[in-house]
Amino acid sequence: MIRSLLRRRRADPGLAIPDVCTPGRHVLATRHLRFYTPVTKLDALAAIAAGADPEAQHWQGNQMDQVVPDADVRRTLLGMGPADATPRWFTRSNPELAEPFELDPDMPEFMVCVRRDSGQYAGYLELHRDSAEIGGNLAPDHRGQGLGAELFLAGAELAHSHAGLPTVRAGTATENLACRRALERAGFVPAPGPARHTLPDGREMDTVWYRHEGAASACARP
Repeated sequence: MIRSLLRRRRADPGLAIPDVCTPGRHVLATRHLRFYTPVTKLDALAAIAAGADPEAQHWQGNQMDQVVPDADVRRTLLGMGPADATPRWFTRSNPELAEPFELDPDMPEFMVCVRRDSGQYAGYLELHRDSAEIGGNLAPDHRGQGLGAELFLAGAELAHSHAGLPTVRAGTATENLACRRALERAGFVPAPGPARHTLPDGREMDTVWYRHEGAASACARP
């Protein structure tokens, strides 16, 4: 994913953070967080960095080309934010990150998350329409603050009110108690699902599954 994000194209400095959904792109907000389909490559790369630290990768086990391995780069990216939250010197020094993020039809619905108070990047959310499953992560500085429930509430809203799915599911490692508590606070209830999951790095974990029901509708779509 990272290599494709950095494929060179001409930057468009006029890109702005969206306020409303448009075909193929979504916007939603919770009390403390705002979510939107990435506008720039910086948005997308910062979202990936939010889940690339060792703690997150203990549960996710992604391959190296799916993460931001350098800790200093992760901290720099996560100290930024869209629009005015990113210093001009940073985009001048890294012009490729100001280039537009182009949707890939083979990717899941993918949203970057920012803090509404500071404007800093705070995580990401994704929805796989074909399996009606959501996933996501918060950046290290935004964990342990009760925001996980807001992340999964946003995932349920994305599925029900934007993608038109009446049921959405989420799976997590049985030992990942923080994730399980966040799902439960967001109104997810236990559901049947595979008892074991093999991570991309080959490790296996015991898993539990949850579901969330809601009225299905759809916003602007392709």
